[in-house]
Amino acid sequence: MTQKRALVVWGGMELHTPERGAHVVRQLLEEEGFAVTVTPDYDALGAEDVGRNDLVVPVITDGTLPPEKMNNLIAAIRAGTGLAGYHMGLATTFRASVPFRYAASVYWVQHPGNIMTYKVDVTRPDHPIMAGIASFEHTSEQYYLNYDPAVEVLATTTFSGAIHPWRANVVMPVVFTTNHDRGRVFYSSLGHTADELEIPHIRTILKRGLLWAAR
Repeated sequence: MTQKRALVVWGGMELHTPERGAHVVRQLLEEEGFAVTVTPDYDALGAEDVGRNDLVVPVITDGTLPPEKMNNLIAAIRAGTGLAGYHMGLATTFRASVPFRYAASVYWVQHPGNIMTYKVDVTRPDHPIMAGIASFEHTSEQYYLNYDPAVEVLATTTFSGAIHPWRANVVMPVVFTTNHDRGRVFYSSLGHTADELEIPHIRTILKRGLLWAAR
């Protein structure tokens, strides 16, 4: 059986501890037999042979990728390379790129009140990513997102309106899956810093999501 390959690229805001987070992703995938490349070189995501990877994971806040390299990345995803991310990864990655926004299916816009305790409601306990995980409280940034209505929502959070009253009772995805042509896409808004990825249920959600997205 051919060994699966993953590319994990990290960078951007140090507050998000992207290098540590990238190595958590590496560890989770190596536990399942993946050959994992970890690099801070954004251009690796747009290499001509990026499609040899079964999964790409940008652990990146902001950043840019030249159009010709972005074309390579999008073509790889459309051909079956999986795309996965957590928190800032996908939601804030390559913000100015319309093709990437379309593939990622999510865009961060706000976290009212910054760090707070909020509830995560598991809405699809029947899905393999969420199996055996009950709804839970979490202390971190509660991400307010713009997202593609085509996504399959696996967990949500409800905004209280305590900070922004005009957004009271808004139900927002926390974990979702979708696809971009033949490529599977997984996203979880949990994981403001790498420390959060050590919380057992958050680590489990991330690991299962990575494996689900991989070709």
